Amino acid sequence: MIYPALRSLVAGLFVYLQSIICSVAQQPFSAPAPIMPPSLPPSHVADLMTSDGSAAFGAIWRVMEAKPVEVPASPEAKPQYKTTHQISPRAGAKGFDDSSWPIVAPTDLGARIGGGHMSFMWYRATLTIPPKIGNFDTTDTQAVLRVLVDDYAEIWINGDIPRRSGYPSPATIQGLNMPNRVVLGTAVKPGDKFEVAVFGINGPISIPRGTIWFREAKVEFFK
Repeated sequence: MIYPALRSLVAGLFVYLQSIICSVAQQPFSAPAPIMPPSLPPSHVADLMTSDGSAAFGAIWRVMEAKPVEVPASPEAKPQYKTTHQISPRAGAKGFDDSSWPIVAPTDLGARIGGGHMSFMWYRATLTIPPKIGNFDTTDTQAVLRVLVDDYAEIWINGDIPRRSGYPSPATIQGLNMPNRVVLGTAVKPGDKFEVAVFGINGPISIPRGTIWFREAKVEFFK
């Protein structure tokens, strides 16, 4: 008679563990709340799509195509959903190794790439705040990354994508050919590093047909 009791105990334990796993899987991703950038004109603007502009931040841009890959469905999915899709590579993480990716010159960020249709691209660079840009002193300024990707973009900074449901979230898609303006820091110091990952998306997403490219990439400073 011990075996039925043991089986019942094991089955109960399995159900309990499964409930814990599903509960953990359903926890929302903890994203930092977005900081809204200033609406006033900036005190200084550095153009990252120029050689001098990117060089001022020590930025080396790299690019890689991202592709949908089939993966098992999430634990909380209904039984009829066995598989789904994820993006590979997932290059938004801090410290992601992009050393094998092709380097793209700042002046070539505006080059049209991708095969059209459902197309995705990662662009990555690390920006180091310099003491000065020309005669402009960057110390204790508010620095804002302004990126406009044709057609959409999501912006990761140091492994995070700031967003908050129901509120403006500058790091996420803003609309067709609309700029993302993401606050890097409210009082930056020379030597501060910001690992930037830009996920470019061809659109309109339901009927994509163009290519992916930067219309602008700038750092705005506010005093």
